[in-house]
Amino acid sequence: MPESFIVETSARHIHLTDEAVAVLYGPGAQLESRKALSQPGQFVCANEKIKLVGPKGELMVSVLGPVRKDNQVELSFTDARTLGLKDVPVRDSGDVAGTPGIKLIGPKGELELTQGCIIAKRHIHMTPADADRFGVANGQLVSVRLETAPRAVTYSDVLIRVSNKYALAMHIDTDEANAACAFGSVTGVIVS
Repeated sequence: MPESFIVETSARHIHLTDEAVAVLYGPGAQLESRKALSQPGQFVCANEKIKLVGPKGELMVSVLGPVRKDNQVELSFTDARTLGLKDVPVRDSGDVAGTPGIKLIGPKGELELTQGCIIAKRHIHMTPADADRFGVANGQLVSVRLETAPRAVTYSDVLIRVSNKYALAMHIDTDEANAACAFGSVTGVIVS
């Protein structure tokens, strides 16, 4: 029987740069952890949420820390439609060049991003030891079956991301989770 791994739903959120934190929360502000996430060193911020303002709508999003080198807004296709954003691409995290921008409103200021909105490509975080155990490599695309009743689903084009900084977990967005009834404790297996 194939080895399984946890599948987590990654709801809409934003990653900010130091500069964006200063504009949105005020000079000298820093991101503070409210809750640790499954990936080592990553956390949901205690700071207030940020408002996204698109051509047709608004949404509140959580901020994830720590700060990054680029601002990145991770949405589902449903979120993008709610905001009125068109042509939001499916991308690997960190690949924001040429993506749509959006207006951010924080408790102390506003910021107009010229790029940064993506639909995160579904992926599995693995350590090198995990990758060896599963027989996969960084950048490889695999299929993963989620055994979720009553809607078991197999997702193709799942990106393998390997780093010593990761912990074993697959991430899907809310649209993908809803399609599979992936609520509560969910596991997946790589299928050939």
